[in-house]
Amino acid sequence: MYLPDSELDRKYTTQMGHTSERALLRVLAQIAPGTPLREGLDRVLQSGRGGLIVVGDSPEVLNICSGGFLLDSAFTPQRLAEVAKMDGAIILAPDASRIARANVHLVPNPNVPTSETGTRHRTAERVARSLDVAVVAVSQSRKEIQVYISEDRHSLEPVSRLLERSNQAIQTLERYRSRLGSVSANLSALEVENLVTLRDVVEVLQRTEMVARIANEIELNLVELGSDGRLVRLQLEELMGGVIDDRRLLIRDYFTEDAGFHIEQAMDALAELSDDALFNEEVLAKTLHLSASVTDLDGSLESRGYRLLSKVPRLTPMMVDDIVERFENLDAVLGATAAELQEVEGIDPFRARSVKESLTQLVETSILDRLQRS
Repeated sequence: MYLPDSELDRKYTTQMGHTSERALLRVLAQIAPGTPLREGLDRVLQSGRGGLIVVGDSPEVLNICSGGFLLDSAFTPQRLAEVAKMDGAIILAPDASRIARANVHLVPNPNVPTSETGTRHRTAERVARSLDVAVVAVSQSRKEIQVYISEDRHSLEPVSRLLERSNQAIQTLERYRSRLGSVSANLSALEVENLVTLRDVVEVLQRTEMVARIANEIELNLVELGSDGRLVRLQLEELMGGVIDDRRLLIRDYFTEDAGFHIEQAMDALAELSDDALFNEEVLAKTLHLSASVTDLDGSLESRGYRLLSKVPRLTPMMVDDIVERFENLDAVLGATAAELQEVEGIDPFRARSVKESLTQLVETSILDRLQRS
């Protein structure tokens, strides 16, 4: 598979979907260009034949199998193309490493609803809806490959079309990323001058989330593109460097934590907002509990300092947490002496001077950038 389950679950945002959608992504990763299974499916398609492949040989799958023969052979694209010459379905191991059975007649529950018309595709949809397995149908007449898993059905698009769509999305991402850089730099300048308003924080969060959502759409295409999307992936990783970490740190700087609302709940709440709700400043501020006391969007807020401290070289996340816990807000951190910084656990004299110098330089740079933009 192109990405492990845990990687897909945490990639960029939680918006990769619910359990069934993540399962579809895992299957798409298995059949992406560059994988043995995709090569085998392409061979079946190029030979002018159809095919029905079940990715999984659990007891539930075997219970709906009739006839055929036990193969239990290591998977190769050539073997898949050969056994596809027979009319029956092919049963693979869950990781598609072995061909378990071939020329099998599948007998799914006929009461399971299906919107398909062809026999092969009706069977594929019924099997996928009734069992926790992915089913791939290769259409001989339509010259296409369709994937069924749970309630989802996905037609594999040509690589050229996916690349075109991904490149267009990359261009859009570049524009949004540039704008995000501007508003983030402006917020940093406002933070060091202690002039932040709720509106400023909301604007950066809106931009950050939109960048993450565009990146997520590109990531979905990249899963399906497999090895053919490596150049687009390099561009995506360069554009997204630090964005997701900054989003989390920004929320930590301003959200109000209580017994029933922690940083993870705030992150989930942000991901679940619709686009309309995301661009409603009041809704966003209320959803993320950005301030317990400030209700006016132009009301003043005070940063805790997580985001700016994370930019100080050789300062670990644990040290950042300890500094914020000790001084409580960014203004107090900026006003602290090197000796006061040394009172924080893990901050020796050398590191205290380094932190003080880095923060001073960060303050000067932020203010200068803001003056140049104004």
